[in-house]
Amino acid sequence: MRKQDMNRDWIATAATLSAALPYLQRYNDAIVVIKLGGHAMSSDEAMENFARDVVLMQQVGVNPVIVHGGGPMINEMLEKLDIKSDFVNGKRVTDRATVEVVEMVLSGRVNKWIVNAINRQGGRAVGLSGKDANLMTCDQDAPELGLVGTPAEIDTKVLKTLFEANTIPVIAPLGAGRDGETLNVNGDTAAGAYASALNADRLLLLTDVSGVKDGGGNVLTELTPEQIADLTASGVIAGGMIPKTQTCLDAISDGVRAAVILDGRAPNACLLELFTEHGAGSIIRAAK
Repeated sequence: MRKQDMNRDWIATAATLSAALPYLQRYNDAIVVIKLGGHAMSSDEAMENFARDVVLMQQVGVNPVIVHGGGPMINEMLEKLDIKSDFVNGKRVTDRATVEVVEMVLSGRVNKWIVNAINRQGGRAVGLSGKDANLMTCDQDAPELGLVGTPAEIDTKVLKTLFEANTIPVIAPLGAGRDGETLNVNGDTAAGAYASALNADRLLLLTDVSGVKDGGGNVLTELTPEQIADLTASGVIAGGMIPKTQTCLDAISDGVRAAVILDGRAPNACLLELFTEHGAGSIIRAAK
């Protein structure tokens, strides 16, 4: 019989798995809403890695919900179709022609790409948009922006049915208006609304930044709503980070246990955040 030498890497892997036990127990049967965007959607390889992590999360007892973006793919299709976009205060005006492209790209190409990636990793995913089963009813955001919506009502029944069937919901950020019209919804906003309605344990916003930073450029790994308010008032939190942190604050005030602005460029970012002591971004939760 051949003797097998113990490899240090094997031992380290076993130690990592052992150390994950309290986190696995902590998140058993928890609902985790993930906003997928940025680097994690940059290539088939990145998507495959994300999908594998999501399937592992479900395998150990987590109920993941994926809400995705797709801005670059929308821009690419609008350019191909020669549809020009106007902007108001940095936000795209969504007219009828544009929203048709948005729905085609998000509910079609992007949504099915994610669903297929999860299924190929051994999971079982179903693609939806907020228009399915009255998931998300919206009010119009601002008249000057056209067909852009703000979540008003979330019906979670179909999502809970999917959890019971060990199926992962993958949701495009579209909603139905009061008269049934299709409304485009910001992906972070949609993810926050679903997390609030589901009383999720975690909201993870995957981004292409390392997290919320202080005035010196250092990542702040733990923050309270009060600290977020102070950093915003002082101008340290600015630009695109303001709506992301506001989404987190809204979710926390609605009962989500914690929200994380997560560095999606880090390998296995979601697993690092949930199942290790290290994390991979900035966690925001109420002060204890």
